[in-house]
Amino acid sequence: MRLSERDVVASVGQLSLTHLRLWVSEGWVAPAQGEAGPAFDEIDLARVRLIWQLRSEMDLNEEAIPVVLSLIDQIHGLRQELRTLAGAVDDLPADSRAHLRRALGKRRQGEG
Repeated sequence: MRLSERDVVASVGQLSLTHLRLWVSEGWVAPAQGEAGPAFDEIDLARVRLIWQLRSEMDLNEEAIPVVLSLIDQIHGLRQELRTLAGAVDDLPADSRAHLRRALGKRRQGEG
C-alpha cells in the first residue's frame, strides 16, 4: 500500500507536513518517489511513527535522532545476517552442526 504525505500526516496524528518533509530531507525516512510525489509504504509509516515517539514522547533532540535510527538500522541488519547464518547452519550435515555446537559451547565457556 502506498501512502501520500497527507495520508501519513493524518495517520500519525499531531505530526505536521513540515516535520514530515524535514525528516525526509534529513534522510530519516526514505519514501519512494511516485508520480504525485513521495509514496510511503508501511515500513516508512512505522519509521515516521517511531521518530514521532522519539521526539514527542521521549523528548530526544534533533542530534540524537539520527544516532538512534542508525543503531536501530544496524540491529535490523545484524538480525538479517543472523537469519542467513542460521539458515546456512541448518543446511550443514548433522555431524558438522554437532561439531559447530561443541565449538560454540567451548567458546562460551572460555575454553577456546
